[in-house]
Amino acid sequence: MTTTTSSGPAVAVAGISKRYGAVQALSDVTLAVAPGRFVSLLGPSGCGKTTLMRIIAGLDRQSEGRVLIDGKDMSRTAPHRRPVGLVFQRYALFPHMTVAENVGFALRLRGADRSATQARVQELLDLFQLGQFGGRSIDQLSGGQAQRVALARALADSPPVLLLDEPMSALDLKLRQAMQLELRRLQKQIGATFLFVTHDQDEAMVMSDEIVLMNNGEIVQRGTPEEVYGRPRSLFSARFLGEANLFSGPLRREAGATLLDAGSLLLKSHAAADFAATKGWACIRPEAIRIAASSDNKAERRPNAAAGRVREAIFQGAYRRYVVELDGHSLLVQQPAGSDAVPTFSEADPVSVSWSESGITYIEDADNA
Repeated sequence: MTTTTSSGPAVAVAGISKRYGAVQALSDVTLAVAPGRFVSLLGPSGCGKTTLMRIIAGLDRQSEGRVLIDGKDMSRTAPHRRPVGLVFQRYALFPHMTVAENVGFALRLRGADRSATQARVQELLDLFQLGQFGGRSIDQLSGGQAQRVALARALADSPPVLLLDEPMSALDLKLRQAMQLELRRLQKQIGATFLFVTHDQDEAMVMSDEIVLMNNGEIVQRGTPEEVYGRPRSLFSARFLGEANLFSGPLRREAGATLLDAGSLLLKSHAAADFAATKGWACIRPEAIRIAASSDNKAERRPNAAAGRVREAIFQGAYRRYVVELDGHSLLVQQPAGSDAVPTFSEADPVSVSWSESGITYIEDADNA
């Protein structure tokens, strides 16, 4: 099984840039990933995440910068000599080989002992719950089974780093959700470093130790799923990862707190007292907002509260979503469904909304939208 023994980064890139003619795909990207971590490169199509992964794998050559794997400079090393495993979006399994032959391909290619190869292949088949499938052809497998074969093949040579390029995008929703948990469990079990490329925010949050959010060829934000979601540092981060209520306006300091004046709304937070700007943006996630019945949709203006009417009420299984129309603002609210303790509302109902100071995040980088 793969183990992690290095005290330095398992994989690192320093000052990576990539140009395709006049197109700048990556701009001075620097990133270090610790051993044994599951890190997702997340962002919209064309943001540079797959290009960065292909440069790490050696499939593309960077215009500037260095690639280090397990402490060794691999910037000019051929792909087949880099100690990484690769799992592609379409898996790239060999249709003329059996499952077992696919899994053992890399070992046979480097001339490993036959008995050792057979033992390793069986170990991986058992690990991925494919023990009874070794003799099957690839076209006899389901989508989930084919994905597990691709993962087993990539890990056969015990690479310290596994690179995965949107490997679950072809699976249906239920299978994709099941495989997310399975892949996370396997990563913890074998201890390898996983670098996972995805555009699916839910997938990244479920699976990752860290999320590296990318846009326009740059790293916009990096942190745990809780940090990136709960404390977005840019408008892009707030908008891309989840849903957000965003407000802009002048900022002022008052009794150790920062207040943002958004017209009919007044946002107040002591946690943002050191925020230096005089005008800015604030983010409140829909689930951070409390909603209650009200007889007056023109309540007195006060910090972190407002009154209005429900414009839309949408049931979505595990939760209910409301669009509340305020004076000059529309607010998205999300509440858990199925609990007698949580009231429900219909369109045109007068309601009050409120949120705590901890539900407010002031945006540091409003230019990166």
